[in-house]
Amino acid sequence: MASANDIRKGQVIKFHGEPCLVMDMQHRTPGNLRAFVQVKMRNLRHGKQLDQRFSSTESVDILMTERKNLEFSYEDRSSYAFIDPETYDQIELAEDKIGDLKNYLATGCKVEMLFVDEQPLSIDLPTSVTLKVTESADGLKGDTASNVQKPATLETGMVVQVPLFIKEGELIKVSTASGSYEGRA
Repeated sequence: MASANDIRKGQVIKFHGEPCLVMDMQHRTPGNLRAFVQVKMRNLRHGKQLDQRFSSTESVDILMTERKNLEFSYEDRSSYAFIDPETYDQIELAEDKIGDLKNYLATGCKVEMLFVDEQPLSIDLPTSVTLKVTESADGLKGDTASNVQKPATLETGMVVQVPLFIKEGELIKVSTASGSYEGRA
């Protein structure tokens, strides 16, 4: 057990029996009141974001974490398989822990997986991923009045808006933060 003053951004703490990732924290001492620590955290089991105020003297349980660089291998019905490129160990993560990030996972995609007590809990993607365009309408000659875009379906099933010059089969970079087209790969 550690003091609430020891909480840092990026740590995983146990809150109501659930592991929570600390996204932001501020130590505050208002006027003539007691000091407290304001923590913004995300429950790693359910994905819900929480705001919690801890007294500076309160004890919290900081969990031991490990991060590993893995590669996405394949998708099974309700889980996703990742391979450790160093040991070739296969690690599976349930679909509910991946959520909308599945739209960015193509075979060979490099991810960082968070382990708490040797249990895989979540993944972090790079800032952009390279995906193949599987379906896209052809741009018409003369459709260049301004920055005109068209929908394109990617190999993961995600649909993004791309410029008219992008054709089927091309590799493009997609931002994992916004889900938007960044450029050709």
